[in-house]
Amino acid sequence: MKKHAIIPVFIPHIGCPHACVFCNQNAITARTADVVPDDVRRIADEWLSTLEGRGLDEIELSFFGGSFTGIPMEQQSAFLAVAKEYKDAGRIDKIHLSTRPDYINEEILDNLKRYGADVIELGVQSFDPQVLDLSERGHSADDVYRACELIKSYGCFTLGIQLMIGLPGDSYEKCMESVRQTIKIGPKIARLYPTVIISGTKLCRMYEEDVYKPFSQEEMLRTTTDMYRELTNAGINVIRVGLKASALINDSDDSRVVGDTYHPAFRQLVEGRIARDEVASRLAVLAESGITGPVHITAGPEKFAAVIGHKAGNRRFFAAEFPQFDITYKEDLSIEDGKIVIERPDN
Repeated sequence: MKKHAIIPVFIPHIGCPHACVFCNQNAITARTADVVPDDVRRIADEWLSTLEGRGLDEIELSFFGGSFTGIPMEQQSAFLAVAKEYKDAGRIDKIHLSTRPDYINEEILDNLKRYGADVIELGVQSFDPQVLDLSERGHSADDVYRACELIKSYGCFTLGIQLMIGLPGDSYEKCMESVRQTIKIGPKIARLYPTVIISGTKLCRMYEEDVYKPFSQEEMLRTTTDMYRELTNAGINVIRVGLKASALINDSDDSRVVGDTYHPAFRQLVEGRIARDEVASRLAVLAESGITGPVHITAGPEKFAAVIGHKAGNRRFFAAEFPQFDITYKEDLSIEDGKIVIERPDN
């Protein structure tokens, strides 16, 4: 059973005067009407009617879709006051919000602390000056460092960093440098968003005019996989990879994804590639030892789906390399066992 749940409150474009080349919040949230504090209460009640009583360890109420701390302070406080009611009543555990690095200062953080906000995610997207400029972000890498240092200095907030992959001017090397800078800062959580071209954006026009060339699917997968691997190895929890399939992309004319830039199960592709690489490297050791006979792969609950791969892609990959092999599931395979055990049947 899932032990963590998020109650999402989308506030598209509120608090953000910028128009980044990739952004069409009305399209990706499928909502255009203004959100008011009473909406927060209605949304919370709707979600809690199904979440309460399920034995969840943690429920967060999360403000997404706009730059929350760019909203006028009075309006921020009105939203936060509703969230705090539910937190004080013990119906939610955390208040979570996303914003821009250049919309963080002591006054804002003092107010967030006053209302019991817990998690602050910054839409960093990239640390590369050219990528930020071409994407028309309106902030610099220095704004990111300053905001992160200030947030961490309070000692009461969980810091998150969001990165995008494949923006204008981007490259594998620039993405990996953004990961290195993220690790230096040391957030607790991160999100990785492969760039999706949505109609109605400047990025879409750039693509149609051949000014912008998106990463190929393989380039996007390889880059995101390496970023995910480095972040998790550094102890940073990657809580999302890619846009949510059902809630964030609707099928109206003004929100259609353009080009081959969106995959509804991108996290599964990434985790499957990581598992494939791990298994393949260990199979290679067996092959170098002259072992060509049957190979048995056992995976625990945290790794089994990744080892099989999205639409059984890894199973087909391994079968081509090692025709005599099998993959089995073992419920009690422990972390100490490495979650994946590879052995010959005679072991």
